[in-house]
Amino acid sequence: MMKAPILRVARPSDDLDALRAFYEAGLGLDILFRFEDHDGFDGIMFGKAGQPYHLEFTRCRGHVAGKAPSQDNLLVFYLPDRAAWQGAVDRMREAGFDPVPSFNPYWDRAGATFEDPDGYRIVLQGEASPL
Repeated sequence: MMKAPILRVARPSDDLDALRAFYEAGLGLDILFRFEDHDGFDGIMFGKAGQPYHLEFTRCRGHVAGKAPSQDNLLVFYLPDRAAWQGAVDRMREAGFDPVPSFNPYWDRAGATFEDPDGYRIVLQGEASPL
């Protein structure tokens, strides 16, 4: 049986330390890897060991990455267990991140949307994935 591929979502940022507070303390992900001055880039990768995904954020020295192009740039985490979903929402709030109204009201019906320091959004969806 073929092993599932690993998904890496990568994007630039201007402030890796601010993202660390959001993704580590708030979202509860672990730092899987960090690097500095690799051909002018610094980076940090978040995820959970053994899971088939991780999030990579890079900063190119001397360049401005800017903010998210819209409020509808989302990563969605489906958490169908009500206690796990509530724990995730509570952890975000305890880390200092309050929910924001979703651009698409669909996500507010069973979820909570949080905006990271770069303006990109994470949805903690309190139901199973439809797929």
